[in-house]
Amino acid sequence: MYESHSVAVVVPAYNEAGLVGEVIETIPAYVDRIYAVDDRSTDGTWDEIVRHAARRNGSDPDPVDGRPTSRSPRDTAADGGVESGEVVVPIRHEENRGVGGAITTGYQYALADGIDVTAVMAGDGQMNPDHLEWLLEPIVDGTADYAKGNRLYGNDRSSMSSWRLFGNLTLSYLTKIASGYWRMMDPQNGYTAISHDALEAIDLEDRYEAYGFTNDLLVTLNTHGFRIADVSMPAVYGEEESHIQYRSFVPNLSALLLRRFVRRLYVRYLLTDFHPLALMYAVGVAGGMIALAGITAAVRRRANGSSDGMTSLVLLFLSVIDLLLAMVFDRRENEEMVVTVP
Repeated sequence: MYESHSVAVVVPAYNEAGLVGEVIETIPAYVDRIYAVDDRSTDGTWDEIVRHAARRNGSDPDPVDGRPTSRSPRDTAADGGVESGEVVVPIRHEENRGVGGAITTGYQYALADGIDVTAVMAGDGQMNPDHLEWLLEPIVDGTADYAKGNRLYGNDRSSMSSWRLFGNLTLSYLTKIASGYWRMMDPQNGYTAISHDALEAIDLEDRYEAYGFTNDLLVTLNTHGFRIADVSMPAVYGEEESHIQYRSFVPNLSALLLRRFVRRLYVRYLLTDFHPLALMYAVGVAGGMIALAGITAAVRRRANGSSDGMTSLVLLFLSVIDLLLAMVFDRRENEEMVVTVP
């Protein structure tokens, strides 16, 4: 328990042998439940999880095959929730689902256990367990329903490579636009914590299961009107290897953010309330596409100075102004949705 709140930590792991065991061992003692989820690794990750789970639980693995009996979230709820059972719950996927799928599985167990605050700590050792309290505090004091690490605040970005920093900044700005959390940075940071109310409100079955899960979740949280906390913390890079395939990751995540962005505008500014910024976004995009088509046609006719070409340029300029105004209104509407914790 942390300040009278039950706490769980989800540890997603894929091919993290040699790292995940230490993560399990170093999670603070006040954590009530640890869901160590092996996403069908091909190395010794599962056996390492089982060994360290048995050590921390003060028990032995199943003597038949050295593995604990698998349980479903429904079984966990039937056992009586967080007050019963072992501290570490080893879970193994039957097939690889991606880091988002592993986190989703842990979230489902946490909901079944009635956990007040559920954090995520990757199995690669990138996340300092001493910083867990920094994420829990904004939630237990009611400041926010979701807290995430931010490696880009102040001088914390100095430990990131130039390539990783460039990619992170690019995704940060794309996610700002899609989610509406304009004051938020470092959306790729997987060190997070979420309240029971927020976890219960979102549709876990509809979450993006690959890398980009956190980006998807942020847009969904804003759609439901939840406040988030951006908590400054240093980056930790060691022996871990990235499993991200950038050729598929970037276009897939961009398409996902676009879909979630459109849904957020529809739910927040058309369905539950009305604000003209949703229409401004639509008019700006439509006008920009028409203008670009007109400019392309003018170039092909080698008639850049014609009235048709100039009309398209003016339309493009007005469309850009319209989109910028829509962003300004969107930022104002979400100004109080992000709490920065330096």
